[in-house]
Amino acid sequence: MKSEVAVISKKKRRRSLQDDMPVWIKVLAYIMTTALSISAIIPFLLTISVSLTEENALLLHGYKMIPPEFSTAAYEYIFKNSAQIINAYGVTIFTTVVGTVGGVLIMSMLGYVLSRQSFPWKLQTAFFVYFTQLFSGGMLAVYVIFTTVYHLRDTLTVQIIPAMVTPMYVLILRTYMNTSVPPAVVESAKIDGASEFRCYSQIVMPMSVPCLATIALFLAVMYWNQWKAAFLYVLTRTDIIPIQLLLNRIEKEIAFLANNAGEMTASEAASVAETIPSESVKMALLVIVVVPIVVAYPFFQKYFVKGITVGSVKG
Repeated sequence: MKSEVAVISKKKRRRSLQDDMPVWIKVLAYIMTTALSISAIIPFLLTISVSLTEENALLLHGYKMIPPEFSTAAYEYIFKNSAQIINAYGVTIFTTVVGTVGGVLIMSMLGYVLSRQSFPWKLQTAFFVYFTQLFSGGMLAVYVIFTTVYHLRDTLTVQIIPAMVTPMYVLILRTYMNTSVPPAVVESAKIDGASEFRCYSQIVMPMSVPCLATIALFLAVMYWNQWKAAFLYVLTRTDIIPIQLLLNRIEKEIAFLANNAGEMTASEAASVAETIPSESVKMALLVIVVVPIVVAYPFFQKYFVKGITVGSVKG
């Protein structure tokens, strides 16, 4: 009850400060926000425009906000094997969802354990987490362990498990639970007979929604952009490569053909130049990767903002 009163009074003070703010400051803030928004949107619109421009028009006129000659050749070239693109999207979506949900659960449980004063090995475990943030065995040692000890080569789990736990996120969750979850609430629940897992799932988790939502957003973006794990460990199976690695291979294929055009005959070089729109394909690859996140983010944003509001009131 006291925390709710404190939050309400804080909101009233914030509202009064906004009412006392001079008009010219509000106008300046709106202008700056609008300018920053436009500066962020224009490059993305230019990318879409270039991806829909005919290749020869790009060479003649350069990048234009409005395509001088409209063409979908770049997307037709990329989606000439649509089944592989769809499969790679499915792999990326699966790894993003499973990795984000699993990572949030594992790191939040570890953060809860580290935040409990009654945990006897708290300092030792915290040091272990912090130590792994500073030092690692190196890429060669990690590769040998994943391939010869864990046997994760050419598996889907190699794209999910290694990135599930990030020491920095664990420490952020521990700090948040230490500062925003009153110990008296957990102790009261334990006196009433609640187990540690029930305290974690029904008390600490709902009160840590803002931090959990932030960590989930970071993990989702990381998994969506991940390609290195598949590049290193997926060598023979083409059915489990993510969209990022597939598009990277398409771009390298285009670059290889363009760099070796001098070794071809005149007719072959002309055919390659006509069938492969190299500049527009680069922008089309960027659009294909970014658009799903851009489209999905507004739908998740309201839940993200709602989680922050609910967590602040309950905390």
